[in-house]
Amino acid sequence: MNPTMGLQLLLMAGGAVAVAAVARRRGWPAPLLLVAAGLLVSPLVPAVPLQPELVLFVFLPPLLYSAALDSSYLRLRDVKRAVALLSIGLVLFTTAVVGLVVHLLLPQLPLAAAFALGAIIAPPDAVAAVAVGRRLGLPRKSLTILIGESLFNDATALTAYRVAIGAAVGGSIDLFQGVAQFLFAALGGVAIGLALAFVFAWVFQHTRDSLVENTLMLLIPFAAYLAAESVHVSGLGPEPVHASGVISVVVVGLYLGNRMHQRGFGTRLVSDAVWKVTDFFLESIVFALIGLQLVTVVKGITGYGPWQVAGYALAVLAVTIVSRFVWVFAFTPLVKLVRRGPAPSPQQTVILGWAGMRGVVSLAAAFSIPPEIPARDRAMLLFLTFTTVIGTLLIQGMTFPALIRKLRVSSEQERYEDTLAEAAAQQAALEAGLAELERLVEQEGEPDEIKKQVVDQLRQKSWRRSLTAWERLGGGTAQGGAETPSSIYRRLRRDMLTAEREVFVRLRDERRLDDEVLREVMAQLDFEEAILER
Repeated sequence: MNPTMGLQLLLMAGGAVAVAAVARRRGWPAPLLLVAAGLLVSPLVPAVPLQPELVLFVFLPPLLYSAALDSSYLRLRDVKRAVALLSIGLVLFTTAVVGLVVHLLLPQLPLAAAFALGAIIAPPDAVAAVAVGRRLGLPRKSLTILIGESLFNDATALTAYRVAIGAAVGGSIDLFQGVAQFLFAALGGVAIGLALAFVFAWVFQHTRDSLVENTLMLLIPFAAYLAAESVHVSGLGPEPVHASGVISVVVVGLYLGNRMHQRGFGTRLVSDAVWKVTDFFLESIVFALIGLQLVTVVKGITGYGPWQVAGYALAVLAVTIVSRFVWVFAFTPLVKLVRRGPAPSPQQTVILGWAGMRGVVSLAAAFSIPPEIPARDRAMLLFLTFTTVIGTLLIQGMTFPALIRKLRVSSEQERYEDTLAEAAAQQAALEAGLAELERLVEQEGEPDEIKKQVVDQLRQKSWRRSLTAWERLGGGTAQGGAETPSSIYRRLRRDMLTAEREVFVRLRDERRLDDEVLREVMAQLDFEEAILER
């Protein structure tokens, strides 16, 4: 890499982070603002080509792993039917519908290439939808369905894409071969993911260093993805069929995330911070890259009039959006989307249907179309992919918050139930902890004055923690709007921590305290303040 390209990439990354920071400060959806900024800047800066290998092997694995690590295996299991319908059924349905429509619009485009386009734009990217949904209080089950769909739909789409491209390049592939390729990719990904999950779980059982464990976690998604993609079998088509790296990464992430409670507290604290920073940085670059492809994509279109290609783009965008609504509304009455509890309401079904924003995986697949496909067809497929991605992000993404507010879909009841359940759990944990404390006091005999003070402090701290959740049920205020004891404690203790920090910094500036000691004591105060914020 020459210095000019390195500087270009650095400026792009820095600009993306700056735009995302503005979006976070203003409360705007960062992915949408990044895409819009990329579109505006694209004609003014040198082209930043999107490298498919960079997206599929560098960006995708950690983003998938982080999402899986943060997901609930139990909640995903409850909505597995909905996730399967969306991540498998809807992807294949969209692939077929879009492929047929594109072939009717462009008869000169081979049917296999048209199906390849359908597979490319079939999988939605739930990053923008989930970010908006969480901020506006979308019900947990709806969010879980969207997250589960985004975890698995890439595997279905990429497999369908490989089948279609194989047919376009090497001749026809029958239905049996297509099904066999999909099953091998899916089952192979699951098997490799489980095998690696067991291995890494065993490694973590023998590791008690939070820094080492989190460094290993950074390597896990790449290891899982490459391990699966390295396993292939021939005879199911013109090209070797690879196991699904996407599914492998997701399986490892879900398995280890479900057992994160077995790790030490230091590992969990560091892991949360590491993956938040990683997600923020990678997502900022990815969505900025989408907008920056404008000039590259438009320049490739030749032999068509501007109104003609605009009509093609609008038709494909409309079919993509409508296909999702048709699928969601056709299957919601027929199949219960959740194992436990009521099915999503009509309002939630509308939101699931509108949450179909496409992302960078679709663009990466379009950029990786092999050169055996004629250049004119490749350019058209890339253009239609780009316009569909941009259209869904800007049209659906920008209206998604207003739709949630208009339909009055809220998680307020869930939040109340969560707080109630937490309060009950805190009460049970308090009783168990106090019982253990009393057992230890009785075992050690009559405490002296110092030990008695320590035991009293432990009792008071336990009661204060148990009261916090109960007080949140009342909005953090007592009768008459007065502050609750926990609120008073947190407010006063935060002010005390500010004063204590000022003293430590002053002593450091006076050279009476070393910087290393300052960092240690500041970390202790930071942890305490983090607990207060909870």
